[in-house]
Amino acid sequence: MAHAKHPRPRRLARRAAVALVLALVLLSAAVALAYRPLVRALGGSWEHAPSEMAAGLGDEARALLARAYEGIDPARLVDVHAHLAGIGTDGSGCEVNARMRSWRHPLSRLRFDFYLSGAGVTDLAHADRQVVERLADLARHADLPARRYLLAFDRHYRADGTVDAAKSGFHVPNEWVWRVAREHPGLFAPAISVHPYRSDALAELERWGARGVKIVKWLPNAMGIDPADPRCDAFYATMRVHEMVLLSHTGKELAVASVADQGLGNPLRLRRPLDAGLRVIAAHCAGLGTDEDLDRPGRPRVASFELFLRLMDEERYEGLFFGDLSAVLLFNRSGEHLRTLLEREDLHARLVDGSDYPLPAIDALVHTGSFAREGYITPAESRALEEIYDYNPLVYDFALKRTLRLPASGRGFAAAAFERPPGLGL
Repeated sequence: MAHAKHPRPRRLARRAAVALVLALVLLSAAVALAYRPLVRALGGSWEHAPSEMAAGLGDEARALLARAYEGIDPARLVDVHAHLAGIGTDGSGCEVNARMRSWRHPLSRLRFDFYLSGAGVTDLAHADRQVVERLADLARHADLPARRYLLAFDRHYRADGTVDAAKSGFHVPNEWVWRVAREHPGLFAPAISVHPYRSDALAELERWGARGVKIVKWLPNAMGIDPADPRCDAFYATMRVHEMVLLSHTGKELAVASVADQGLGNPLRLRRPLDAGLRVIAAHCAGLGTDEDLDRPGRPRVASFELFLRLMDEERYEGLFFGDLSAVLLFNRSGEHLRTLLEREDLHARLVDGSDYPLPAIDALVHTGSFAREGYITPAESRALEEIYDYNPLVYDFALKRTLRLPASGRGFAAAAFERPPGLGL
């Protein structure tokens, strides 16, 4: 009796390999089809144009917005922390690290796509101009116009003054923010970014100081800057000549890859510019991460926010040291730090608002419902704020900060925290 032939092992392996490839192809196709809608749903998920807000808001949302603006001096309303970014289209000169556009680095690519979605980019061929147009549209249709500072972003430099392209997450040239601000003089002001280790750092600083630019933006963790480095002394002196303000990231950095240099965001490293008489804004109030306590033997690690508060409480830094409210409402930051900032009413006049745009336009990062569950806002206010978000995430960020109240006392941020502090000279 003849026996049935069985497929050879090699043939079975080939069939399995083909089946696996087909399965992967089908899975990839399914992921590709679902990916863009997913980014849209969790990224820039607004439903209405900013121009529709005036006529479209319901009564409760309109009343909440009116309360948010109560007590604010329109001439002093400010946003010191709004980002431009781009990929080099439209003559911007912007750059983004190749890893952020490659699926070989999936987390970086996902982060990049969320940024694009939040910034309203739908056409990569004109991405950089779309970023500008979307932000201008949001700013133009706010009930009260604020002076919004557009942040340039310098490259990462090594200690010898050479560019480290691999560590440069993105680059936004000073010329681009200057150009955009001049195109929209009623909406934006430029904030330059100059790395102090550049061979031309002082000349670049002089050039923009002579044009009246008032803010210099640093992200030490991502740029490779140590604010406590003596080599920065001449830079600080030049900034003082032009009455410039240093806006420096403090605490842990997540938005831009900077794993090896997180310690450069230690708030205590800002003592050097402060002791040189420079006015400094600590971005995010160091609300994320831990740092070495450089003031104590053994340098134990403590919350970066604790170190920020220590500097705020030192009398010699009053009038020099400030904190900005950018990103303090994002889901990974809005814990005990937010409660403390609300409670410390003595510091509100030294806080200054920043949106950290486009982050508040990325739906996955802001959880309005959690504030209602924790008693900072009512369920009705949560619904009204979500309605505002659907029209204008920039206004939503301001309105949420103005609406938050401590559950026990009912006290929120003072109006002074949203106005230009007189001592900053902005």
